Amino acid sequence: MSSSHAPHGSPEALAEAFRQGMTTGVGRSVRHESAEKHVSGEAQYIDDRLEFPNQLHVYARLSDRAHARLISVDTAPCLAVPGVRLVITHEDLPALKDIGPLVPGDPLLAIDTVEYVGQPILAVAACDLETARRAAQLAVIEYEELEPVLDVVEALRKRHFVLDSHTHQRGDSATALAKAPHRLQGTLHIGGQEHFYLETQVASVMPGEDGSMLVYSSTQNPTEVQKLVAEVLGVAMNKVVVDMRRMGGGFGGKETQAAGPACLCAIIARLTGQPTKMRLLRGDDMAMTGKRHPFYVEYDVGFDDRGRLHGIALDLAGNCGYSPDLSASIVDRAMFHADNAYYLGDATINGHRCKTNTASNTAYRGFGGPQGMVAIEEVMERIARHLHLDPLAVRKANYYGKTDRNITHYYQTVEHNLLEEMTAELEASCDYAQRREAIKAFNASSPVLKKGLALTPVKFGISFTASFLNQAGALLHIYTDGSLQLNHGGTEMGQGLNTKVAQVVAEVFQVDISRIEITATHTGKVPNTSPTAASSGADLNGKAAQNAALTLRQRLVAFAASHWRVSEEDVVFSNGLVQVREQIITFEALIQLAYFNQVSLSSTGFYKTPKIFYDRSQAKGRPFYYYAFGAACSEVLVDVLTGEYRFTRVDILHDVGASLNPAIDIGQVEGGFIQGLGWLTCEELVWNDKGRLLTNGPATYKIPTVADTPEVFNVRLVENRKNPEDTVFHSKAVGEPPFMLGISAWCALKDAVASLAGYRVHPLLDAPATPERVLMACQQVREATATAVPIQQPEQVCP
Repeated sequence: MSSSHAPHGSPEALAEAFRQGMTTGVGRSVRHESAEKHVSGEAQYIDDRLEFPNQLHVYARLSDRAHARLISVDTAPCLAVPGVRLVITHEDLPALKDIGPLVPGDPLLAIDTVEYVGQPILAVAACDLETARRAAQLAVIEYEELEPVLDVVEALRKRHFVLDSHTHQRGDSATALAKAPHRLQGTLHIGGQEHFYLETQVASVMPGEDGSMLVYSSTQNPTEVQKLVAEVLGVAMNKVVVDMRRMGGGFGGKETQAAGPACLCAIIARLTGQPTKMRLLRGDDMAMTGKRHPFYVEYDVGFDDRGRLHGIALDLAGNCGYSPDLSASIVDRAMFHADNAYYLGDATINGHRCKTNTASNTAYRGFGGPQGMVAIEEVMERIARHLHLDPLAVRKANYYGKTDRNITHYYQTVEHNLLEEMTAELEASCDYAQRREAIKAFNASSPVLKKGLALTPVKFGISFTASFLNQAGALLHIYTDGSLQLNHGGTEMGQGLNTKVAQVVAEVFQVDISRIEITATHTGKVPNTSPTAASSGADLNGKAAQNAALTLRQRLVAFAASHWRVSEEDVVFSNGLVQVREQIITFEALIQLAYFNQVSLSSTGFYKTPKIFYDRSQAKGRPFYYYAFGAACSEVLVDVLTGEYRFTRVDILHDVGASLNPAIDIGQVEGGFIQGLGWLTCEELVWNDKGRLLTNGPATYKIPTVADTPEVFNVRLVENRKNPEDTVFHSKAVGEPPFMLGISAWCALKDAVASLAGYRVHPLLDAPATPERVLMACQQVREATATAVPIQQPEQVCP
């Protein structure tokens, strides 16, 4: 961003400019700082960087077996290819061989066994990527086949886990279930999701003096890449610097799994002394890296005639893949969000971390929360069909209260609850009641096309569940021309984080955002950064930058008060100007004067989230600083003869507190909803019986396109609802919570299918609800209707 200075002029002109106030500070719809570069193609990503002289390119040979013992690996044929510089296996790794982020289990290169199709066994470095790829295929690998576990239910039954199970419990769910007027049991499969970031995993490493390394990595977690590169090389972290200007998307897929390419490049750069780059081809990226965790759910629920829960037992089995990765925290968050918006009564929630011979599943937008919320929304709809009630009525009957029924199953109080008023506001604005009746009439007269309608809530906890990660740092310089340079520990992946953080600093100094240049995230400037994840990027880094800016502003205020012999209250910043009692000067004039008077114009900032704790041994605590709320109403039109469907209208009301940037926040809500809709409708992951991923590219894995966007798409932010907690300018996180709004689309599909039986039979519709599954659900509902007992008789309860 170029420097922009307030106009010089007469005292009258300066006074008028002072009164005009800010146009680019907090609360304004400021354009994304890289928007023009994004649409013009000028934004520079790692693969766009000019290549270094003698740069090597790396390609990994991947396992084609889901589970096997490695008998031998012959790399001699690779070395015979002209242009090949080096081939490495695990035997060539200088120090650490396992790069598991929290606990071991992720060998950088396979050691004795392979545990999924796509696991790297060796890496070839050559003069170009095609040569490296061709050479890697020539390696001769001998396997001894072992029996794989490919199904999450099989893993659950065998207790084939990567980590121990965990339980949340409140009250006596067994007794509550036994005494409940109604009781139902059921199961649900929830599919995974490929991140499908536009920029695949990529890293580029330049070796330096004394064993140092400069690492360019497309990562959400620069400090972890720094740490792991140092550990695989056997050097101190101060020898490694990670630079990350922007990612072409991450969605959680680059929180841990960006480390592998960076580590391989660093090792090869160390062994050869040459710059080294590794960029994964799309098919290899999809084979090598983990997805959103698929889940298998078993539930047992008791309730009364209104549908209000008395008790619930819920088993959440996450398919973790072959290693722990972040699965402990991901399954925990699924458990934390198994209530969504609802008071569960007496509850037992079990979380299981199942091991299968597939790629290690990892963080994805929502971090397990969406899977837990889908499970409880299935329960709400199952209850509604059983009692022949509108699902929205059942949902509202179970909402958390403001003064009672407001303690979660992990014993956190739900404070500042907006669920009831937001639901009422959206019901009114989207004409829910009228449309519900109109849709019933339409469905009664339309034998082939059926409409569905669903309004679902979102309550999402904000903070890292690993409490030590709730911290951030920033570094701020003011130069003598009045321009500012800002660095913080967050990473920009298109979500507008840098823009928001710059707005925070602009607001503190009351200067135009064009004065502020945000540099690449850099471990040499802000150390020990937390990953940009858990929706906390703006919360943490914005607060750290605000802290640095307030320190500098106070320093300037104290200087000005002393210099002009006035009180500090007489020094006021506005619109690039500074008023000192009756005198008004430009911001840069104050900066130059401070410099000449030897005032430090640089500061660090730091922030840690307060109030958070969780006692795992007791399964109790306050894992979240606050909750973000949302509600979405989706309408769909389904062809019940083919299972094909089209979403015709979506209305969303979402809570972001006092928005830092309404335009960016609305964009996040829109994008989050569409990505959630894709997860639950069209994004289907398919493996064959040998564990090979078949949906490994855009030809077979279908993400939503513009044609899948609802014809009517109304998005509003809740107004005049500042976050009561002391967040940055009382805003709320907006990265993950909107994703769960997409659950309303899945529920609308079930509503349309349920109309085939007068809404009295619950469709068995696993996610993703592809047209094939929708068609099978239609057939199931028809068959249940044909063989059903009379409607007045109670539904058979599962034993």
